[in-house]
Amino acid sequence: MSEFGRGLSFGDTVRWAVVCPVTPGGGESQMVQVVRQRDRRRLPRGSASDRRLGLLAAALTVGLALGACTSPSGSSGSNAAATDASSSAAASTSTTTTPAIPPVTLTPSVAADAKVPVDTVVSVSAKDGTVTDVTLTYKDPKKGEVNVEGTLDPNGATWTASSLLEPGATYTLSMIGKNTAGLEGKAHSTFSTQALSKKQQIYPTVVANGATVGVAMPVIVRFDVPVKDKAAFEKRMTVKSDPPQQGSWGWVSSSEAHWRPAQYWKPGTKVSVNVDINSVPAGNGTFGQLSTSGSFTVGDATIIKADLQSHQLTVNVKGADVKTIPITGGKAGFETRSGTKVIMEKLPTVRMDANTVGIEPGDPNYYDIPDVQFAMRETNSGEFLHAAPWSVGSQGKTNVSHGCIGMSTANAQWLFDLAKVGDPVVVTGTNRGLEAGNGWTDWNVSFDQWKSGSALTT
Repeated sequence: MSEFGRGLSFGDTVRWAVVCPVTPGGGESQMVQVVRQRDRRRLPRGSASDRRLGLLAAALTVGLALGACTSPSGSSGSNAAATDASSSAAASTSTTTTPAIPPVTLTPSVAADAKVPVDTVVSVSAKDGTVTDVTLTYKDPKKGEVNVEGTLDPNGATWTASSLLEPGATYTLSMIGKNTAGLEGKAHSTFSTQALSKKQQIYPTVVANGATVGVAMPVIVRFDVPVKDKAAFEKRMTVKSDPPQQGSWGWVSSSEAHWRPAQYWKPGTKVSVNVDINSVPAGNGTFGQLSTSGSFTVGDATIIKADLQSHQLTVNVKGADVKTIPITGGKAGFETRSGTKVIMEKLPTVRMDANTVGIEPGDPNYYDIPDVQFAMRETNSGEFLHAAPWSVGSQGKTNVSHGCIGMSTANAQWLFDLAKVGDPVVVTGTNRGLEAGNGWTDWNVSFDQWKSGSALTT
């Protein structure tokens, strides 16, 4: 500024610095005042140069007034200019960035290359996204590649296998998911299961599968190895009937469970059972080795009643008595057991050897008949309904057998053709009771007593 105006003439190029008024709100700028002062000192009054500078000063005064340095908020022009410059600098150096969307992470519950127990539940979870598809497979020596079914959580957070694992198998797990932007991600792993010995594997069997049975037929599931943890198995064993009927499981031994309704089945009922115990721990290091299912249909109601005091057997079909048959039962020392029994099997012919019940050859009560006809088993101990042509003279009069109920061949054949496995046989007239578990004795107790045999009774 010290050289301001030196040798200045019209046409010269001038660079100005804007200086705000000293007194806010008006007055000449310092620059104008300085110009005027310096011009007065250095130029003759009235000269052309003086006139030119006067005009220039006036112009500066007008320009500074028009370009007022006071901001609307009352800030000084220098502060406003600094703010504008700062904003301009910020705009020129900063950029707007969108946070990166992470890929979906798919994590299985089983580590890659691990060896796991057969009761492992395989699942897959997603982070930063969802699970969209999972394939879990293994190779079966007989069936080839087997796919393990599973269920996907409604929100896609997890996938869970619907069944446990097979022993000594290698599994392949393929996983697909998507992150929140819809970008697909994949993962892959393998693992294997521990092998089991034959003694560690428990196989179930459903009795009377597919048959038409009597109204007293229980649902029977047998196991080839004793089950210690019965509750674990029973939780996975279900029975459904159409029409529905109330019922309960009861364990008759460590290797056999029955389910019976509160009352006899309604004729025509369709019954199904599902035993989903594959790889379920049964205690003592044993596991269910097979899940199985079965069903049967209940036929007409046929109820057989044998009164060994009157020596008569009555057959009731569909609520009406249709035939009365003369019979003979067990003699003294070999009395027939009284109670509600169930026909367990039907044999057109069977060999009956007293040696099987502890009577040795040479004993006066020993017998060995190779071809007893039309035999219907009632107990495990060997009581049958059967043809006994050798005792026709005593039938309807007295008890002369070794415990079976005998009748003529013609009557036995008629009953054999009519009766079904599962038909009840209600025996009365003797002082010898039926032992629990000696046959299908489910109906020999009340329903409340029967329910107490459930492993899930609380």
